[in-house]
Amino acid sequence: MPPEEVLKPQPLPAQLPAEPWGLFQSWLDEATSKRVQPHPTTMTLALVEPDGRPSARQVICRGVDSERGWLAFYTNRRSRKGRALAALSYAALVFHWDFLKRQVRIEGPVTSMSAAESDAYFATRPLDAQISAWSSDQSEPIPSRDALLEKVAAIEKRFGVQDGQQTDARIPRPPHWGGYRVWVEQIELWVGQPGRNHDRGLWTRTLTPDGEGFKAGAWQATRLQP
Repeated sequence: MPPEEVLKPQPLPAQLPAEPWGLFQSWLDEATSKRVQPHPTTMTLALVEPDGRPSARQVICRGVDSERGWLAFYTNRRSRKGRALAALSYAALVFHWDFLKRQVRIEGPVTSMSAAESDAYFATRPLDAQISAWSSDQSEPIPSRDALLEKVAAIEKRFGVQDGQQTDARIPRPPHWGGYRVWVEQIELWVGQPGRNHDRGLWTRTLTPDGEGFKAGAWQATRLQP
């Protein structure tokens, strides 16, 4: 159980900061350092399917660039979420740190990372995660668990992996696997408070396409009722 003071979070500043990144980064750092949850960088990723229906799943935040204004994650581009992003490149993210009584909601457009950037990150992944990226046709049906394990074994043989050790050259990134950036168009910081009088701050800005990303305008801060 976390310390008692963790359960009594301070509300947002009376005067909301002009920009939200400082608070967001401090919250993320605190959630990570206090280890109040097993995976503090887990975020819910919500998308709109090609048929117009919503879908959501949890992914790991693999990077935050406050200067350029994006968060990163990686996945199989042929997966259900990959197909949704190909149809509508816009996403919503949610971080929920229950014991800290804090929540962060983010919305914005999504862009794909370059092959070089995806290669660089893929090279840092554990060996079993690299094998999985090759062996799994993510989101597609499979007749049995054994069938999946047979695919894993075939990929291990292909890349010279024996007893969990690699004997040949490093495993390359699958061409259908890569990174995405969610560019922050709006972000809400939420703090749980007694009597359900929760504290909510919303920051919005305008994004303009700029090369492979976006150029951001000034933040506008607003306090919201719970």
